Amino acid sequence: MDKIETMRAFIAVAQEGSFTSAGRRLGLSTKLVSKYVQHLEGQLKTQLFNRTTRSVSLTDVGAAYLEHCRPILEQIDDLDSLVRERQGALAGQIRLTAPTGFGSTRLSEALVPFLRKHPDVEVDMRLTDHRLALVEEGLDLAIRIGALRDSTLIARKLAGMPLVLCASPDYLKRHGRPRDPRALSTHVCLVDSNQTELNTWRFHSGDEEQVIRLHGAVRSNSPGALARMAMGGLGLTIAPLYAIEDALADGRLERVLPEYKTDTFGLYALYPPNRHLTRRVRALLDHLAAVFSSRWPD
Repeated sequence: MDKIETMRAFIAVAQEGSFTSAGRRLGLSTKLVSKYVQHLEGQLKTQLFNRTTRSVSLTDVGAAYLEHCRPILEQIDDLDSLVRERQGALAGQIRLTAPTGFGSTRLSEALVPFLRKHPDVEVDMRLTDHRLALVEEGLDLAIRIGALRDSTLIARKLAGMPLVLCASPDYLKRHGRPRDPRALSTHVCLVDSNQTELNTWRFHSGDEEQVIRLHGAVRSNSPGALARMAMGGLGLTIAPLYAIEDALADGRLERVLPEYKTDTFGLYALYPPNRHLTRRVRALLDHLAAVFSSRWPD
């Protein structure tokens, strides 16, 4: 068996925590992935995984082996891509993660022209609202919205991301349109549980800041879910512009208190500091920055 393929199967199982999921990712059967890993263990004369009927986890030796063989495979992949890219075309895989709502809409839309232009580039996109560890998961990039928390990663700002207070025309007709942020205390507010100050909204007008304490009827970690509930007339919400711009355009939602500024998030691409950025990754970063900065100027 090819040593590189057995190592690739081993890494996939380690990252996915499952032979079945690893096979799905590699386009191989579970049986073949298991055979590759067993062959590798036979060559090394050691057990790399602890296996039960419910879980697969690395042994201490397996964890050490993963740490050393992953950069070897990355270098091999980079060499293959370098040869193809020197021939004029971008090629190879980019593994990235993004929030589910943003990734399934705006990011996917932005990837279409890039992948049409570079058909030899493969994208493995993992959409989740949990923050994945880039190095441990073998990811090249993480697309994130909001305040940055992980200082160990290098961040490139792709665009600003305005936050907009909004409600449906039906809700405003039934409950009245607030004329001042203080009036929000009498309204139903739909609250993003991702925000650092839960149940608090901040508004700015000139040098004045108003901090409003909320009594939220609904909380969610999904801006898209809050936007849909706002469209249904349940209350007011503050949402990142990407999640509501279509609804604002067609009238399902209306801006509320537009004369007051709310906080602005950033849209960032994050990557590990010790990872060499391939030409394809750099090209994707430049493409996303161009697309998103023109859509949401900072």
